Amino acid sequence: MSRLPRISGREAVKAFEKLGWELRGQVGSHMILIKKGSPVNLSIPNHKELAPGTLRKLIRYADITVEEFTTLL
Repeated sequence: MSRLPRISGREAVKAFEKLGWELRGQVGSHMILIKKGSPVNLSIPNHKELAPGTLRKLIRYADITVEEFTTLL
């Protein structure tokens, strides 16, 4: 398994937007991203640092690898 970077929720949103995800809005402290054709929505906490498990699950839901995600940062 690749090592995950320590990033904020905002940095994660910017990386996912490069893949075509679109920020739909915010509910409480969570930013909601959608993508046409994808059956899932991403709910990213607006925290200064995302927990590694949370980031790994978001990457898995987006159907990409950790390596692909780190190249987007």
